Amino acid sequence: MRSRILPAVLATTALLLVAGCSGDGGGAVDGGRSTTPGGVATDTASPSAPAAKGSVKVLRTVADGLHTPWGLAPLPGGDLLVSSRDDATLTRIDPKTGKKTGLGRISGVSPDGEGGLLGIALSPDFASDHMVYAYFTSASDNRIVRVRYDENKPSGEQLGAPDTVFKGIPKGRIHNGGRIAFGPDGMLYAGTGESGSGDLAQKRTSLGGKILRLSPEGDPAPGNPFPHSPVYSYGHRNVQGLAWDSQQRLFASEFGQDTWDELNAIAPGGNYGWPDAEGRSGDKRFTSPLAQWHTDQASPSGIAYADGVIWMAGLRGERLWRVPLRGTAASAPPQAFLDGTYGRLRTVVPAGGDRLWLLTSNTDGRGDPKKGDDRLLELRVS
Repeated sequence: MRSRILPAVLATTALLLVAGCSGDGGGAVDGGRSTTPGGVATDTASPSAPAAKGSVKVLRTVADGLHTPWGLAPLPGGDLLVSSRDDATLTRIDPKTGKKTGLGRISGVSPDGEGGLLGIALSPDFASDHMVYAYFTSASDNRIVRVRYDENKPSGEQLGAPDTVFKGIPKGRIHNGGRIAFGPDGMLYAGTGESGSGDLAQKRTSLGGKILRLSPEGDPAPGNPFPHSPVYSYGHRNVQGLAWDSQQRLFASEFGQDTWDELNAIAPGGNYGWPDAEGRSGDKRFTSPLAQWHTDQASPSGIAYADGVIWMAGLRGERLWRVPLRGTAASAPPQAFLDGTYGRLRTVVPAGGDRLWLLTSNTDGRGDPKKGDDRLLELRVS
């Protein structure tokens, strides 16, 4: 077992609730925030840019009855793995039939508030090593582990013991981050939160409020912007969405506090402003988002890239946002779909071609679960 801990984060960060913050749900309801007509999103597109005409069609409910689903990872062959935040389990879903197979529980997970078993990602060598990476909240920190998946064992007993790859990420009842993904470069990226203590986001010696870039073994990845550090970008409040476009450019979604949620184009070493800036800032020290939303319109979690568009799942906003791109800027105003139709939306993943997988998140303690929640949906988009 290998682990990497920065000296400044050996102790778990204490939970410091930010006034007016409701974590996964965004900021406080109408907490004195400024407004725009209709509360619509704003972006960096030219005012004369033509409206992008997108579409979303829900083709079917692939599976229902999921409990606190969070992470979603397509397997070779087309089946899907889904993590349960509160149950600390992985479930395999056959997208053709909706059949669910429980693989087992990942030991060491300590669900609390927004923490628990969060993002999952398959090893780049999954075909040979059968490793599933998982980001979870333990009793002392947030960490990344890998477990071997042996589908030849009985249902419920198919996961091996977790091997800790990286640990020491601050934990709290809120702002645990949790999204992990292997990038086009084969490195492991992780979005972290500042655990409710905003000052951690500006401290490059802290793992909180960052995007981390690691080797598959948990070492700081070669070529990182700060020597011997896993930190790739900083000044983040709570990153839960990571996606790359066709040119291998990284984008990330981020929860705001009371005013602005963000979609950011990520540059190595970039400072994204929190807690000194929320949304766009005239301060040249900080990189401004390419699009921003009032927190009741978004509270974004997962994002996916498909055919020139970033798709962003909204929790409190209960909608799916379409953000067309031109390079690292929005080429037209964002569009909202599924507004309130399926409640809170947690994770969106490309399904090939014009299809997306979408997970709802109504059983997470902040939603209003309906019969059948939570659901895995298949969408056709343009």
